[in-house]
Order: sequence, then C-alpha cells, then structure tokens
Amino acid sequence: MKPFKLATALVASVTLPAAAFATELDVTHWWTSGGEAAAVAEMATAFDASGNKWVDAAIAGGGSTARPIIVSRILGGDPMGAFQFNHGRQAEELIEAGLLRDITAVAEAEGWKDLINPPSLLDACTLDGKIYCAPVNIHSWQWLWLSNAAFEKAGVPVPANWEDYVASAPKLREAGILPLALGGQAWQSAGLFNVLMATIAGPDVLAKIYGEGDAELAAGEDMARVFVAAASARDMSRGSNIQDWNLATNMVITGQAGGQIMGDWAQGEFAVANLVAGEDYTCLPGLGVRSVISTGGDAFYFPVIDDPAITAAQDVLAATLLKPETQVAFNLKKGSLPVRGDVNLEAANDCMKKGLEILAAGDTMPDVNMLNTEDTNNQLNDLFVQFFQDGSITPEAAQASFVRIVETKD
Repeated sequence: MKPFKLATALVASVTLPAAAFATELDVTHWWTSGGEAAAVAEMATAFDASGNKWVDAAIAGGGSTARPIIVSRILGGDPMGAFQFNHGRQAEELIEAGLLRDITAVAEAEGWKDLINPPSLLDACTLDGKIYCAPVNIHSWQWLWLSNAAFEKAGVPVPANWEDYVASAPKLREAGILPLALGGQAWQSAGLFNVLMATIAGPDVLAKIYGEGDAELAAGEDMARVFVAAASARDMSRGSNIQDWNLATNMVITGQAGGQIMGDWAQGEFAVANLVAGEDYTCLPGLGVRSVISTGGDAFYFPVIDDPAITAAQDVLAATLLKPETQVAFNLKKGSLPVRGDVNLEAANDCMKKGLEILAAGDTMPDVNMLNTEDTNNQLNDLFVQFFQDGSITPEAAQASFVRIVETKD
C-alpha cells in the first residue's frame, strides 16, 4: 500500500501529473480482438502516463463470458480495480448491494455533465442521483458491413439497402461466397435480430416492446415482418460455421462472405487489416433502410476496495478515460464514437463520419441494454440463437415465443 498522504493528494486532484510511485490497477474487460486490443492499448498508455500502472486482465469470449466472471470475483471478495460493462442496467444489482463506488465527485470535477453527448449516456451511469461509471464510447449495432470484392466477384452491385442485399444472396452463393457471416454466440444472433427490429419495424416499436413491455405490439404485423426478415437472414447465413464475431468480420475482410450485420466495433478489424472505408468495404448504417443508430457502448465501473491508493488510482483512471486525447486515440481505433461532443475527429474515416452525421442529426435510439434487464436479454439470446441455428423453427413460432418473453419481462 502506498503512503496515505500520497493517496490523499491524488484524490484531491485527479488531474495531477505522474505520481511519484505507481499504483497497479487491475482492469478487466473483454476486448481481445485485433482492433479491440489496439484500442484498449491507447487507454492503458494514457493511464500509465499518470504514473500509475494499468494491469490488463482481458477475458476472451465477449461480454456474455466476461460478465459472470467479473460479478463472481466481486461477490467473492476479490474485486478488480476497474471493469468494463455496457451502458445500461447490467451493474444495477452490484450498485444496489453497495459494491461499486460512487464517482460523482470525479464527474463533477471533470465537468462530464456539460461534455457527454448524448446526455442519456451519463444518465445510464446514474442511479438515485449518483454517478457510478465512466462512459467511454458510443457503440451502435445498426450497421451492415459489405465486402466490395465479394460483390465484384459475384458480378452484382454493392447493395444500397437490406432489400438489395437479400436479392443478391443467390448470386453470392453461385460464386462460392457466403452471403451473410454470423458467429455462433447467442449475443450475435440477438444483436442481428434487434437490428432488423429497429430498422424494419422502427426504433419506436423496439422501444415500446422492450421499454414498456408492449406484448400486443410484439404480436403484431410489424414484428411479423421482422421475423420474416430474420428467416431470410438465417437462410443467408446457412453454412457460417464460426463462433467469434471477429472471425465473421474476417470473412468479410477476406471476401469469403458478402456481408455481416455487426456493431461499429467491426471497423477496428477493418482498420487492422488496412482496408479503406468506401473503397475496400462499404458500410450501411441502419441497413440502408432508415438513418438511425443506437447510443449504447461501454463504461467502466470501480469496485469498492479498502485501500486509499487504489481508490485514488481509480479516480485518476475515471478522469483519464474521458480526456479529449484519450477519447480520440481510443475511439479511432475502436470504431466507436466519442462520448465527448467537443473533440476533434478530422482523422475519422468514411463510416465514422456517417455515424457522426447521424448523431449530430439526433437520429438516435436507446440501446437494448438500457431497456432490458440482463435476465430478459438472456431469455431473448436463448430464443434467437435457437431460431438462427434451427431452420425448422418458423417465423410464426418464434414470434409466439418472443411474445411470451415480452409478457413476463421485468
């Protein structure tokens, strides 16, 4: 443990230059792909510059694998110094149990309320008027990533929207190209479905069903069209025998697949592969159907640890994550948008600029994690992974199961 005097000094000013002695902070996250690793390295470098030490504790397998491990460590009395969750309700029970720190003082000292855009990101970190997390990016799911080379090989134009994409599937198959790359993890199937729901039925429909538990709307014609579209996606992804999302992205990068529905974090993989947006690949926000992006993303939480030096280092990390230079360096490599509305992103590529334009126009929607509890999301994940892996399940049967989940959601 470092001298209490030093720890007190750091608490008093989270923006002090490098400390005389480094405090090691165990930071747990699930960013392990090439693009993600490059992005998180920017955070670690910025934190290390404070004189402290980022001790990386990445967990492979995505959030569905990492979250139970993180919770288990905290409940077991072995908390990490900081951890990544998504914006929303994932940490609600840990906060209510008094296991996570209130970092309102850091947020106020750094002026987050005036800087974070949209304000809903900071609201998602707030419970009973206290701020418990530091939002670091805006991630949106509503993107279709297309391989220009794959469509050239198939002899068809690069699609401009979902309808064109579905129509191109037979030609892609004839050319030996998988139309749609989809990994086997449940969250990928659920994410794909929710994108179809937000773009085909509309963001208002998604918000009413997930946010208000509108079972009548869940059983209606708008959602029937979504399940038919999901069946088309299932057929297009037939033969996609991979597990991880980044492997699916790599199929698009290498032209083995025509496209992938995945969040904007896929941009990080294209960047690592040195592909150029608008030339080597095409991105369609809102599937080219409607101009909308969700404002979900990632945030860092800080467990309660009875060590003044650790507490001080947590405050430094929280402040560092939202510094302008950290926001720019991290998000350019992550493929996400910054949470600060005042940073310079002249280096943004074609796809990031599209996202920034949509954000500026206010065409946004809440992320599913802000509307559903973890339990509801897990039920939906189970439903959608079964639907996408079992071609015998009809759209009508899947919709009936969907309605039952909505009727009992908490």
